[in-house]
Amino acid sequence: MSIDENAQPLAPSSPYKPVLDVKVFVTSIAAVLISSFLLIKFPTSTANFARQAMQFITQKFGWLYLLTGVMPLLFAGWLAFGRYGHIKFGSADEKPEYSALSWVAMMFTASMGASLIAWGFAEPIFYIQTPPLGVDSYSAEAFELAHMYPIFHWSLAPWAIYCLPSIPIAYMLYVRHAKSLRISDSCDAALPTKFRDGAKTVIDILVVISIVGGVATSIGFGVPLVSSLSVELLGIPDDLTTKIVVILIWTAIFGTSAYLGLRKGIKVLADINLGLMFFLLAFILFLGPTIYILSLSVNSFGLFVDKFVRISFWTDPISRAGFPETWTIFYWAWWFAYAPMMGLFFARISRGRTIRQVVLGVIGLGSLGTFMFLSIAGAYVLYLQSNGVINAVEIINNQGMSTLVATVISQLPWPKFILTVVTVLSIIFYATTFDSAAYVLASICTKDLPGDQEPGRINRVAWAAGLGLVASGLMVAGGMETVKSMTVVTSLSALPVLFMMCYTLFRWLKIDFPHLSEKVVHTLKAH
Repeated sequence: MSIDENAQPLAPSSPYKPVLDVKVFVTSIAAVLISSFLLIKFPTSTANFARQAMQFITQKFGWLYLLTGVMPLLFAGWLAFGRYGHIKFGSADEKPEYSALSWVAMMFTASMGASLIAWGFAEPIFYIQTPPLGVDSYSAEAFELAHMYPIFHWSLAPWAIYCLPSIPIAYMLYVRHAKSLRISDSCDAALPTKFRDGAKTVIDILVVISIVGGVATSIGFGVPLVSSLSVELLGIPDDLTTKIVVILIWTAIFGTSAYLGLRKGIKVLADINLGLMFFLLAFILFLGPTIYILSLSVNSFGLFVDKFVRISFWTDPISRAGFPETWTIFYWAWWFAYAPMMGLFFARISRGRTIRQVVLGVIGLGSLGTFMFLSIAGAYVLYLQSNGVINAVEIINNQGMSTLVATVISQLPWPKFILTVVTVLSIIFYATTFDSAAYVLASICTKDLPGDQEPGRINRVAWAAGLGLVASGLMVAGGMETVKSMTVVTSLSALPVLFMMCYTLFRWLKIDFPHLSEKVVHTLKAH
């Protein structure tokens, strides 16, 4: 490993014309096309292979995912509250590129998106049937844990994992002024000089495949959700044709948004969706079982604080009932698969903010948003189940989680109206996630792309179409386990990349800000 110890942050210069990285683009697109072909042509055998691979990884490397899942929170905390927290991504007097509201909206809708809607209402019902920590099914404690565990899976850990690559990429873009939006360039210090160019190409290809796997999981959960909402709202058949139409509409929306770019496309959709999400939460809270929701939410906050360390490292090594492998390890794999994409996207929109502001904004505000949504959605569905309003367990076991979400929403006052709101919210949520993915994938496949420029439009649209093709393949293969398996398998390649990014950032900080080094600080204190 080598790095120029005398190197200084690069100075901005004249803009470069973006050039397609043919090796990365062709190889990545080929991998997407081949995997989609296999899913469509051999759905059963491909699904079986993916599930076997997932089982192997979760059983052999589950401990690694759980251990690694806590490290981003510690590293981000060191960055935010340590000596480097005040470093700004940009010049000293530079203002943030986006307002705080739009910044948070883009981060939230691009990352969590409508997956919160799909899982927020469904996940607690899975947990009351097979609760964690050896608790009896359908017991009072099972209901309490069923409400708390989704908050654990969707709050601090995922946002810290997303924050982890955001800092080195933003530092590379706006402090060192690198003319690149490629993940591999933020791994420089961890790569040997002799094989650096070839290693970077391999890293970018692996990152693209990891991102496609993570996004494919969102697509696999999202298409049935929007399809079920449309069926409930419009009374159309819930079949493969409906799902394909949903995919086509989606692809058109996020393809158009990706074509328009950040300010005219993604930002506008994100702002609209944040408003719709808060409206939905207020609708459920004030027109639903308000006291039950507030009481259960406060209780879950206490449980979360009390059990955080235990459940973060719980591998269930003795009874091996399968809960960590099925849920926590899968979620951590999902977040890691998404991390390079979210890191690049969060970094791109964080110009003008300090390291401390980005860490606290991503982890703090992101966790607050997911806590609010999951607290209200989870408490509402548990109320319906425990009071016999609907048999959520039977619905989710026989008809699936998407049908459950549509049924739960229909129990609210003015069901047609709120179903319309949730359907529009879901469509735009996923469109924002996917056009962000298309933007990031196109950026990774581009050479000489400064942080203030965008990748070519044709490149962005090509990736939007590629994601739509993957969605079609998953619809044919079918099954939630196939979707989850794809994420776990593709996420494994993201882990070493994230470690290399952290190491490179550490070296850059030492070189670029020697006056903040530990040795100098101690010397000053001694005098």
